[in-house]
Amino acid sequence: MSGKHRIEIWGALRPFADGAPFVLVEAQTIGELFSELSQKYPGMAPQIERGVAVSIDGVIHRDQWDAKLPQGAEIYVMPRLAGG
Repeated sequence: MSGKHRIEIWGALRPFADGAPFVLVEAQTIGELFSELSQKYPGMAPQIERGVAVSIDGVIHRDQWDAKLPQGAEIYVMPRLAGG
């Protein structure tokens, strides 16, 4: 069992998480995090499909759904930024 993680929700995504600035989620990986968010907040599912990034202790993960969520880490979910 991994325990609960405090997940900070970036401002633009908060409306899809019932306006919450953060949520508590039990997950071991980014993929499990996305699954939990989609189940608890159905409005998040289309946002996740469109593309979001996850910051774990300041390191941005874009398509690494198997990346581990360490206990005590600072974790943010944010819209994916277009580069160019």
